[in-house]
Amino acid sequence: MKLIILDRDGVINRDSDMFIKSPDEWQPIPGSLEAIMRLYQADYRVVVATNQSGVGRGLFDMHTLNAIHDKMTKAVAYAGGRIDAIFFCPHAADAHCHCRKPKTGMLEAIAARYNVDLHGVPAVGDSLRDLTSAAKMGAQPMLVLTGKGARTQVAGGLPEGTRTYPDLAAAVAALV
Repeated sequence: MKLIILDRDGVINRDSDMFIKSPDEWQPIPGSLEAIMRLYQADYRVVVATNQSGVGRGLFDMHTLNAIHDKMTKAVAYAGGRIDAIFFCPHAADAHCHCRKPKTGMLEAIAARYNVDLHGVPAVGDSLRDLTSAAKMGAQPMLVLTGKGARTQVAGGLPEGTRTYPDLAAAVAALV
């Protein structure tokens, strides 16, 4: 089974320092929906792993998060792709949970759900926490320069072996 793990904000959709708090604020990055379609056509299982501390901060509730994810999955389906699962951490940063990236809880849950070792599995993100979580699990960290990606690249400290791409479409083109 081919598996890929994608962060959400800044990878699939435009990011905001004020959080994506409603379905109306969720806007795909140009080319990202088509990239997910290409992954689907290449028999990848596409899994999203996303920190959503806005829930823990009280900026939006679970109903709203589900509505945002519903909009995303429908947009991907309309483009001819599929998201197989969405894993998220709803906790605020000060909750000290095990699931919030850069910790590995979400990726451990993905590995358990699909009964796979994540060694070498592509994991695409725009922040150091995405890449660090992936590297800790032996996944292949892939940085996109959309969202916070350009700032992440400039800040440095990327895990060894991180591959860098302009956006999700370019990362997918390198894979398939």
